[in-house]
Amino acid sequence: MAGLRLGPLLRQVDWDTGGSATIWVETDRPCTAEVRCTDGAGGSVRTFQIEGHHYALVTVTGLTPGTTTEYEVLLDGVRVWPLPDSGFPPSTITAPSLSGPGRPEAALRVTFGSCRQAVPTPGRHGPHGPDALDTLAAQLAADPGAERPDVLLLLGDQVYADALSQETRRWLAARRDLREAPGAQVADYEEYTRLYYESWLDPEIRWLLSTVPSLQIFDDHDVIDDWNTSAAWLAEMRATPWWRERVLSGLMSYWVYQHLGNLSPAELESDPLYGAVREAPDGTDLLRAFAARADADPSTVRWSYRRDFGRSRLLMVDTRAARVLAEDGRAMLDPTEQEWLRENALAGHGSYDHLLIGSSLPWLMPPLIHDAETWNAALCRGERGPRWARIGENLRRRSDLEHWAAFPASFAALSDLIEEVGTGPRAPATVCVLSGDVHHAYVAEPRIPSTARVFQLTCSPVHNSIHTAVKWGFRLGWSRTGRWLGRGFSRHGRTGRPPLSWRRTGGPWFGNQLMTLALAGRTARLRLDQARRERKRATLVTVLDRELTGS
Repeated sequence: MAGLRLGPLLRQVDWDTGGSATIWVETDRPCTAEVRCTDGAGGSVRTFQIEGHHYALVTVTGLTPGTTTEYEVLLDGVRVWPLPDSGFPPSTITAPSLSGPGRPEAALRVTFGSCRQAVPTPGRHGPHGPDALDTLAAQLAADPGAERPDVLLLLGDQVYADALSQETRRWLAARRDLREAPGAQVADYEEYTRLYYESWLDPEIRWLLSTVPSLQIFDDHDVIDDWNTSAAWLAEMRATPWWRERVLSGLMSYWVYQHLGNLSPAELESDPLYGAVREAPDGTDLLRAFAARADADPSTVRWSYRRDFGRSRLLMVDTRAARVLAEDGRAMLDPTEQEWLRENALAGHGSYDHLLIGSSLPWLMPPLIHDAETWNAALCRGERGPRWARIGENLRRRSDLEHWAAFPASFAALSDLIEEVGTGPRAPATVCVLSGDVHHAYVAEPRIPSTARVFQLTCSPVHNSIHTAVKWGFRLGWSRTGRWLGRGFSRHGRTGRPPLSWRRTGGPWFGNQLMTLALAGRTARLRLDQARRERKRATLVTVLDRELTGS
């Protein structure tokens, strides 16, 4: 009898018609996966196989807009979800209420964050304190009537391939000799499946992801710290005997566990790789060849995607694999990716009220850090000679100087696009860049002559920590002293001033946390919740609740 190894994960819910959704599962053998809803909606599909693992992405049809229905999962006709005596409320699918004659525009609640190290032992927080996503799940489970997010945006580092739990290290040690490279890090596809299993089997997380739709994108730790920092870094990694298997396995597992669920049913239907993998007895070779092409020429693959939620648009941008790394042409996005971003931001300009740009890496950083990254980029491309170029490359890797500011032309292009979209009578009410990565949260606003309100909203970590010295570094980065030091970097690197200025209007906040953006009509409200341990239990404490569209 087939069993449910992982999932279900509710991924897509259709905001165009409200009638369909997708649910992802991993099973322990080949079977037919089926989803049945109490209102009669449902769907079924045969599993596909990758590296001896079995998966299905079930498209559920027949949902009624504006309703919530419970569902169950069956494998070969036998119910496997919900789990017996789980203690959690039933998993549900909520089909959005759509706008139309006599009906107001549907509201949207987006909860986002990044950087979540797994909690291997249920009920324990580990060295990082309470997990914000785990705490959210527990609170929603305790109060089924509580207001839930319409979508979770997980902005990178869903798994840490280079920072493993003690439980996973012991599992690896029983499998291979950890004295050989890459040591206590993930080496192949099988080991990646272990990371997802450990991360998504947490009971609270498993229930939360079964009932709240999620969209995801990778960041560096999903593959390795500093992934695609520079051309020199990549050349060194490709020279090692273990890197090729690592990066191919990382891309393959990302496609299976994260990327497929980002696609709509229509996109899945037209995706040639997905169709070929489903038709093949074993799709491993097909997926591996795809990953090899993606690694060799990132411009042949698009990991970025667009989702429209009524009159709110999300553009989730790949800031890791789409980079151009040559020092004389460094770019965060290759030309085709940059054009995709521009086209989708301007398509139907005036038809949406809010533009959300999901970027795992922040666009607007503390000014000192921005200036340091721009200075470092100038050194590395040889503005101060070969000796400074070598120093710059060393600093870039040691200090993670690889955000938008480290790609000055891309920073300017994104800034220009945001100003263009946000200006004029057809401009949306808000343009928000949603980011994570930097292990603290803040709100920043640029000084640009736009019609829309423009924000950098940064929130991380979901479950991780930061050294005290780094905290002080971020605080310094926002200070007047930091701005003065940044001007010194600019003079030395001959970089000039940034093409725009900005100010911090919230934060910095440190801790495990989630931001929630509530959009309704042309209004936007932001809330920041931190997970804290109070009276021997974890709870979410609201530290910011602010209207973004007010005067």
